[in-house]
Amino acid sequence: MTFNNIKGFPNVRVNIGTMASRKRVGHILHHDYKDLGHLLNKAVENPVKPVKVSKDQAPAQEVVHLATDDDFDIRKLIAAPTNTEYDAGPYITTGLVYGSTPDKSMSDVTIHRMVLEDKDTIGIYIMPGGRHIGAFLSEYQKLNKPMPITINIGLDPAILIGATFEPPTTPLGYNELWVAGALRNEPVQLVDSIAVDEVGIARSEFIIEGEILPNETIQEDINTHTGHAMPEFPGYNGPANPALNVIKVKAVTHRKDNPIMQTTIGPSEEHVSMAGIPTEASILNLVDKAIPGKVLNVYNPPAGGGKLMTIMQIRKENPADEGIQRQAALLAFSSFKELKTVILVDEDVDIFDMNDVMWTINTRFQAHKDIMSLEGMRNHPLDPSERPEYSPEHIRVRGMSSKLVLDGTVPFDMKDQFERAKFKEVPDWKKYLD
Repeated sequence: MTFNNIKGFPNVRVNIGTMASRKRVGHILHHDYKDLGHLLNKAVENPVKPVKVSKDQAPAQEVVHLATDDDFDIRKLIAAPTNTEYDAGPYITTGLVYGSTPDKSMSDVTIHRMVLEDKDTIGIYIMPGGRHIGAFLSEYQKLNKPMPITINIGLDPAILIGATFEPPTTPLGYNELWVAGALRNEPVQLVDSIAVDEVGIARSEFIIEGEILPNETIQEDINTHTGHAMPEFPGYNGPANPALNVIKVKAVTHRKDNPIMQTTIGPSEEHVSMAGIPTEASILNLVDKAIPGKVLNVYNPPAGGGKLMTIMQIRKENPADEGIQRQAALLAFSSFKELKTVILVDEDVDIFDMNDVMWTINTRFQAHKDIMSLEGMRNHPLDPSERPEYSPEHIRVRGMSSKLVLDGTVPFDMKDQFERAKFKEVPDWKKYLD
């Protein structure tokens, strides 16, 4: 959905939901929507690196606003939505942050929640321990130097989906823009920034240029004092962080004609597409290396926000394969620490149909023997049940979790007792519709 008339932002449009349908994502990437995890793995294995273009080839720099201009105010340039009465402010939710190490030997892109705090200040939440940009920032902080970055808004979905890969699939030093290049069979175009020593994505709608200040923080809800940040992917209003990193904005550039402010909301199918499909690819990649050919496909459904739940389609070919399905579940947890629930099903189950998956749990599952519970593991800190007061005896610090495996696969030696009913085929059935 695109909004063409935005109060206070003449000639700016706001887009949301382009990737909110998995089938639409399949069309955008010219591929079967049920096979997108495999497609992304091929892209990771065959990267296409970005290329630099000149400023006159970069529509993202057709209009330039410098922070030194007398009337500069990012809040009047970036039509960032405020989605609930509790939001800490206007949020950038699909801004792709591009940054590099101090020596420029490594560069990478990540998506973060960012709130507009004043005319030239943005608060950015960098989750500890997982993102490449956070690792780069640590190097700058040790040097007590600001980290130059660009925030790129209004991008090809191939860039946004490719950018949400995480280790181990894309380790430190692997720039996820290489994935987007492979998906499109052409390199992503980069351009030198106007006001900072970094590059931006040349075909963005908007580019915000700035610096993350060393060892400086800001209270996320400093302007609202609601105690909340914004709605996060689990479906709850996230708590305001008392100490966000600070971005000092140096410039904003954008396209000349009706630039598009791209946004999304956390609890949405669009977030599932961006976060879930790369996670599926990561799980498939690791599992297939350990037990090749046994996991046919993986799906991260909306119920887990693309991160917390996965459904794995298992092939058992002989008695020796019994138990391999549970090892596959453990591998999935190893490949993606934020995963909380794994559902295992047979190859005759449509993993993209939750009714079929739940049918499996109701007819091929016994709770006393088909549940695995794994305590004391790490998960996503935005899950509100993962706090010590919820279960003091099991959760020592926030972000710890018990993980769950539901094994809905049929024992190999009983497969003949669980054959699905097959109805007669009706030849020329279409003639009965006339």
